[in-house]
Amino acid sequence: MSEPETTPSGAAPVPAAPGAPLVVASGLTKHFRLGSRETLVALDDVSLEIRRGETFGLVGESGSGKSTVSRALLGLLPLDAGSVQFDGLEVTRLKGGELRRLRKRMQMVFQDPFAALNRRQSVAQIVAAPLEAHGIGDRASRAARVEEMLDLVGLGPAYRERRPREMSGGQCQRVAIARALALDPELVVLDESVSALDVSIQAQVLNLLGELQQRLGLTYLFISHDLAVVRYMASTVAVMQRGRIVERGSREQLFRSAEHEYTRQLMSAIPAVDPTVERARRRSARTEAGVSSGG
Repeated sequence: MSEPETTPSGAAPVPAAPGAPLVVASGLTKHFRLGSRETLVALDDVSLEIRRGETFGLVGESGSGKSTVSRALLGLLPLDAGSVQFDGLEVTRLKGGELRRLRKRMQMVFQDPFAALNRRQSVAQIVAAPLEAHGIGDRASRAARVEEMLDLVGLGPAYRERRPREMSGGQCQRVAIARALALDPELVVLDESVSALDVSIQAQVLNLLGELQQRLGLTYLFISHDLAVVRYMASTVAVMQRGRIVERGSREQLFRSAEHEYTRQLMSAIPAVDPTVERARRRSARTEAGVSSGG
């Protein structure tokens, strides 16, 4: 399948109107011991709420704690303190079969599509893997589900027997998305899921994610260091720095009147399309930093 170089139209995806809270996290705290005397505070009293049908954007620099939050929400990481409720169920208390059943409702798409896929397996085997792991259906029904998922993400039957090494990064990420959706989840965590792709292919995958959300009623946790991408995708945005959420609000509110200095710094790093606007913004940033605009 060819991947034309398309870019976002400028109008952000329009998800379904958010409903009741699907995920409610309160006071998430996680420390990692680095040595006998040194401790890394990965999460420091993080709280957030993700409503059904929305895209919740979590943005911050590398090491800010974004991915740690996602793993805590999915029950993949034991916490030092805090609560995670998914549709009223306390995730931190679930174990064994209960947690396994819940994870069918929560899936993840990772940053590197090549690393996330088994290079020895065919596309059909990769997409069918979660169905087999959870004992869903027989061979014929799983094959039908694979066909359905590949069609959903824009890959035809010809891709069934291909290996990841025979496909582009964008095509591999489509396979990863198909695999994540095979179990019909309610929440999909997208952890830097387009950052490894070329810009033109990023746009294509973002548009696909927006279409899938509208079609399937999905809820997204969209994690990225790129505020421009988060602005395009998310309806609610939280900004993380050093393990804490320093600012949150609706997309319109945050980008119109950000209050925290760190948020404003992230915004100043977003490239402007108009070079004149970009030069003016850089002059303004230097002035705010106490540097003469003539310097």
